[in-house]
Amino acid sequence: MASGFGYDGSRGRCFQFWQEFNKCYANADFPQQCISQRDDYLECLHHTKEFARATRIKTEELKQAEKRLQAKKASSAAADSNLPRLNIINDNVQKPVEAKA
Repeated sequence: MASGFGYDGSRGRCFQFWQEFNKCYANADFPQQCISQRDDYLECLHHTKEFARATRIKTEELKQAEKRLQAKKASSAAADSNLPRLNIINDNVQKPVEAKA
């Protein structure tokens, strides 16, 4: 938590980042020198970069799954339309029965 105390009374998960940011800010001549420490602390608190990355990964997985589905449909349609023309599979024609002599 931002107070420095966790739920069970111990140190919070972001307390280390807060200490680094606070130390940098106290020793810095300009606040802009501590931007990376501030970003680390805010990321620890809010997980914005982590959530954005997870969203991008999920979106890409969905795009790839959609592409695979479209390719499968296209190949299935092409295969189904060509089979009867090539006489590879013809369900309507029965095999002739050999007569015993």
